[in-house]
Amino acid sequence: MAAITKPTTQDLPQLSVLASKALWESHGHSAAYEDMNLYITTRLSEESLRAELLDERNIFHWMQHEGRPAGYSKIILNSPLELLAAQNVTKMERLYFLAEFHGLGLAQQLFDFNLNIAKQAKQAGVWLYVWKENHRAVAFYEKMGFEIVGEGLFKISETHYNPNHVMFLGL
Repeated sequence: MAAITKPTTQDLPQLSVLASKALWESHGHSAAYEDMNLYITTRLSEESLRAELLDERNIFHWMQHEGRPAGYSKIILNSPLELLAAQNVTKMERLYFLAEFHGLGLAQQLFDFNLNIAKQAKQAGVWLYVWKENHRAVAFYEKMGFEIVGEGLFKISETHYNPNHVMFLGL
């Protein structure tokens, strides 16, 4: 059985490991080891995640499956994007699952959970960045009804950026 809960600061050690491992699995081959390692050790460290978790604008959830951390999400309500006319849109900044939990429908459950939060907050839509080479994620979001509305670069390091689609789902 899977459970969706809000992580607390006491969960930071597990959340940091989950976030780091999930990013390695999905993006580790997208840049040099040194660049990815620097990104992960700075942006997904317990200290960095603590600051994000304590920022009231960020809404984190994670999912446990059979008592083990499987995936997590981070959304930001009322996060406008230049490409979109509406200002009351939600940014889905992260939706990551460990590879061993792919194919179980867990990502769909966590996605739907976050979508309901956006709908309850009367958001006009949800937008996100997705790495162009993450074909599994692009297909998932297209299946959910997202459309590509632009392009952007995601900074991994001072010397490496990954090309991303900007995708939008109107609510």
